[in-house]
Amino acid sequence: MITSKTLLAALLTLAAPAGAADPVRYIKFATLAPQNSTWMKVMDALNKELTERSGGSLRFKMYPGGVAGDEKDVVRKMRIGELQAAGFTGVGIGSIAPEVRILDSPWLFRSEREVDAVRRKLSPRLEADLKKGGMALLGWVDPGFVYFFTKDAVASPQELKNPKFKMWVWVDDPIAQAAYRAIDVSPIPLSIIDVMSNLETELINGVYGPPLAVIALEWFTRTNFIYPVPVAYSAGAVLVSKRFFDSLTPTQQRLLSTLSRKHLAKLNILSSQEAKAALDILQKRGLKMGNAPGPSDMAYFDKARTKAQNILVNEGLFGSDIVKETDSILKALRHPKSASKTARRG
Repeated sequence: MITSKTLLAALLTLAAPAGAADPVRYIKFATLAPQNSTWMKVMDALNKELTERSGGSLRFKMYPGGVAGDEKDVVRKMRIGELQAAGFTGVGIGSIAPEVRILDSPWLFRSEREVDAVRRKLSPRLEADLKKGGMALLGWVDPGFVYFFTKDAVASPQELKNPKFKMWVWVDDPIAQAAYRAIDVSPIPLSIIDVMSNLETELINGVYGPPLAVIALEWFTRTNFIYPVPVAYSAGAVLVSKRFFDSLTPTQQRLLSTLSRKHLAKLNILSSQEAKAALDILQKRGLKMGNAPGPSDMAYFDKARTKAQNILVNEGLFGSDIVKETDSILKALRHPKSASKTARRG
């Protein structure tokens, strides 16, 4: 006897098209990076391979150039499912997992080698913090070292306190705010997408950023001077909503993770090369690099680093334990003989 359930199942089977493809899952991706930047060229290459390897069932839909809003807007849209992934600077990352911003601490790192070593040691903790914030890491992508760019020349770090320097600070950036407080400068808070218009009207005449970003956003057209000591290292990442990632099939998850690591590793290499070349490009376009700082200036920044870290710990952005762990890793790198003696005594 044919039951009603059996008949229904047969009808549904007949109604389904033969060889029906998996439904397409779109990953709506936002970034501040402009359309024709290296960032987007690599993301487009990632999307092409992902589309091909998934049989068209998984692909990105790109929203470059800040069209999806500032990073705080992007985080909000990811949380409600309007976007699924994004490329972030430390500002966006910090709103998701504040302790990850230890990598952006003012005047902390002296080289990319130091950044890589610290991140490698802290990676399990940092990725766990991102997951707690509802995001999964697809790859680290760093804009590089950050510099001050001003209309007028800056002879010394103390001179930034002069009222003629109307410095910008990203309204959502507690790291930069702590850096300014550590050197007693009162900046003007603005969204990043409002910077260019305010440079044009001269509400501000000083900004900070990685050289590549300063070129891409055309801020260099309104500034004349580069202060030679980096303010910080800018750590970035491509993140995907954990809720969206968990909704993918295991095969899709592996494919997205593998291809993202592959392409974003390439992007990191290209970004590092371009960041180093960008300072030369800016100088060829007329910006002047300040004189190398003396010992007293470096001592000034060393004190400012400690002061900024204390501000950030006191305000709860990250704990004193991660600061101590980072300092310990850097000490071992910078003074390996001293670190080995300490280890032997222990």
